[in-house]
Parts: sequence; C-alpha cells; structure tokens
Amino acid sequence: MEMLLDLAMTFWQWTVLGVLVLIGFIVNKVDKKEEKIIDFKYPRMPVMQPVPIATKDKGFWKGILMWLLGTRKWVIAKEFHYSINGVDYKVPAGFEFDGASVPKFLATFLSPVGVLLMGGLVHDYGYKYATLMKADGTTIGYHDQKHMDGLFRDICIEVNGFRVLNYLAYWSLRLAGFVAWNGHKKRGTHCEMA
Repeated sequence: MEMLLDLAMTFWQWTVLGVLVLIGFIVNKVDKKEEKIIDFKYPRMPVMQPVPIATKDKGFWKGILMWLLGTRKWVIAKEFHYSINGVDYKVPAGFEFDGASVPKFLATFLSPVGVLLMGGLVHDYGYKYATLMKADGTTIGYHDQKHMDGLFRDICIEVNGFRVLNYLAYWSLRLAGFVAWNGHKKRGTHCEMA
C-alpha cells in the first residue's frame, strides 16, 4: 500500500488524470445524454494560423519565462461560421485568441485547441466583446460573463461529449474567468449594455 501511495505522489499528474477519467466514465454511464442542448453546428473547422511567441531579443531569463508561462495565440485566417439554435453567427478573420485557458501543467493532457476548441473560440470572442456577431455583421447585444461561460460549456458538451471535463472547465471559468472578463472590460472592448 505504501508503494502505491509513493507512486501516486510521484506521478501526481497521472493520478489526477486517472481519477478524472474514472469519474468521467462513471458519470458517462449514468448520464441521460441530452442530445442537443443548444444545437451547435458548423460547416467546417476554423482555419487558424499560429501567432509567433515573441521570445527573440527578450534576454535569456525573460525568454525562458515566456516559453514556460506563455500561451500560444492563434488568429482566425478565414471567417468562421457556425450556428446556435438555428441562428447563424461568425467569428471574423483576424480575431486573435488563445483557445481554452488550460493551466500550463495540464496542457500535456488537455490541449487549449484540442477537444475544447469550438467552445473556446466562441467563448473567447464572447469574452472579448461581451456579445456574439451574427452572420450579417450585427451583434446580439450585451451578454454577461455567466452567459458566455454557459455557452462554452454547452458547445463543448455537444461537440466532444465529455460532460465531466466540460463542467470542470465551466466551474473553473466561473471561479477565475472574471480576470479575463474584467481585463477586456477595462480595455474597452465590450459592447455597450442595452
């Protein structure tokens, strides 16, 4: 038993992953599996280009810090179209985002642009502007952080089916997402409240 505890402590990341997978398996077995929550559809995957991480000419220590703590950003190269409950939306070309905000130590298991990509893209646009853009270029008006977090959760559940993972990501957003939300608000990117 002591050896098992030693292994669990040494390989704690794998232990956490194993426990989450086991919990997810159990929840998946008893889940009612509502097919469509928000009827999220998209004709094709988004076309994205990586934005270079600017470590050059930063000095050794700052470059190392950026490499270890920095997050890859992506830019939408072609307008991305999707629909929610039959309403058509778009993310315009040129929008820069970082995908799902996954802590660096978990990125080994959960890529920010992996199974959470679609929810992360729509969510990042919603966080930056506090609205979504319809396909005709108009917006849906101001929507709060809680709405955008719920949208992320529901899109991810429909796209990847990992209910436990998506709820963990959702509650992480509810607890800490205010930092990014308030940052965008402070920079003046949010649309006006009606």
